[in-house]
Amino acid sequence: MRLVALLSALLLLHSCLSPPVAAPPDTAYLPIETGRYILYTVDEERYAPARLVQRQTYQLKEITGEAYTDVSGRPAFRLLRFRRADAAQAWHPDSIWSVRLTENAAIRTENGRDYVKLMFPLRTGLRWNGNRFNNLGEDIYEAHTTNEPYRVVDKPFAPAIRIVQRNDSTLVSQDRRTEIYALGIGMIYKERIQLTYCTATPACIGKKQIEYGIRQIYRITDYGVE
Repeated sequence: MRLVALLSALLLLHSCLSPPVAAPPDTAYLPIETGRYILYTVDEERYAPARLVQRQTYQLKEITGEAYTDVSGRPAFRLLRFRRADAAQAWHPDSIWSVRLTENAAIRTENGRDYVKLMFPLRTGLRWNGNRFNNLGEDIYEAHTTNEPYRVVDKPFAPAIRIVQRNDSTLVSQDRRTEIYALGIGMIYKERIQLTYCTATPACIGKKQIEYGIRQIYRITDYGVE
């Protein structure tokens, strides 16, 4: 009995002395590290009046470059984006975006505009204006945690968080935008559907006849550090 009591006391003392294991910070949903890359397969459909639908599938690789100081004096990282038709082709430069973290947000600059992609601390129901730092008008994003692993091409990712940027559908248009982020990886899935339907004649109103717009889906296929 004395031995059992001694062992119990030692275990209790060890648990008191051992530091608690800290949960990963929410910033790990969008990790920033020079050399980190994510590879996506992108399926895309583009619509325009009096033109055939332009359908294409291609690969996009995004690499985090070296840190620099942006115009606000804060540290930021360039995102070097490369594109190719498939794995048999060489990569070609596509664009250069950037990303930065503040005390409570992750901000990406895409095509010259800043978007608040994530807010911290993340929780289900958290809402914010994704266009806070650009001139496009208010656009409310909402976070939804996932209790089950999120699957992309049958590969599970957990934990993950879903950011619903917009989910509107009317007789004249559809605007559906969602991004999924996995802890320690970054964005693993993106869906962008922005369509405008025909309203030129009474015969086409309400028929969801696409006038112009885009359907675009990103699916992660690989990631790591170069």
